[in-house]
Amino acid sequence: MDNIQDKATNTKEEPKHPFPVVPTTKILAIGQFTKVPTPEQVKELFPKEVPATLRLYLAGKIDQWWIRQTQTGPVFLLNVTSLEEARALMEELPLGQAGLMKHEFIELGPLTPLHLLLTDGGALNEEL
Repeated sequence: MDNIQDKATNTKEEPKHPFPVVPTTKILAIGQFTKVPTPEQVKELFPKEVPATLRLYLAGKIDQWWIRQTQTGPVFLLNVTSLEEARALMEELPLGQAGLMKHEFIELGPLTPLHLLLTDGGALNEEL
């Protein structure tokens, strides 16, 4: 007897999305310490980490930044559009180079349901 679930998992068809695909406009980088830094590492690395992070902000690469309430790492809203660039920026920071910080990256884009509010039936303006 054929199993309907098996048939569904074997199809090669791409899932249909109800909203248009939008470009990545920012990347959220959620940092987490790989291990708690020792007091010696804090003294050595943080005086380098803070200015390096500030340079990224002043260069326009970091839009906003926060610390997680758990104090387990920073969260950055990055003004970059590729995961590769986001990864490279975070890995270049002193904590990344020391292997003390890892990041989860989330690609962000415009809110897609807003296209429903357009008077032209939701068509995207291809000239933008």
